[in-house]
Amino acid sequence: MNLPNKLTVLRVIMVPFFVFFMLTDAGGEANKWIALAIFVAASLTDMLDGKIARKYNLVTNFGKFMDPLADKLLVCSAMICLIPSGKLNTAIVIVIIAREFIISGFRLVASDSGIVIAASYWGKFKTVFQMAMIIVLIADLGGVFDLVGQVLIWVALALTIISLLDYIWKNRQVLTRGGM
Repeated sequence: MNLPNKLTVLRVIMVPFFVFFMLTDAGGEANKWIALAIFVAASLTDMLDGKIARKYNLVTNFGKFMDPLADKLLVCSAMICLIPSGKLNTAIVIVIIAREFIISGFRLVASDSGIVIAASYWGKFKTVFQMAMIIVLIADLGGVFDLVGQVLIWVALALTIISLLDYIWKNRQVLTRGGM
């Protein structure tokens, strides 16, 4: 297993620790900051694994499949954890997670046809904005950051929808080949 794939697996392993600190009081007041540190570290592995894979030609089918899945696990877990605090609306989380299920299903249909579909630029922008949104919402610094958080929520939601439409449009041949 190459380094980018190891970083992807590490990101998946970090998710339960992140969720633990988001949803428990085990660390007291430090929980928020521990969870934030884990989330930021996991988010950085996402950026790093992609750069290393492209720079050293270490792109693999495992990475093309698992990297987006690891991102989905991290981001969706974080958004679900933010619902009880009222920082993120349930309807927005449902729309974002529904997009992830649709794209995952789409990838499965494509893989049945022997096609592996890597993430698009819109999908990457979406992920960056979702991660930025989550960081701002977890940090909960108040003041102008409340407005920044709200703007990030709406931009992330818009990019989620745009990336879904772009993904389906660019890969629409999968729908006809996949027997859908």
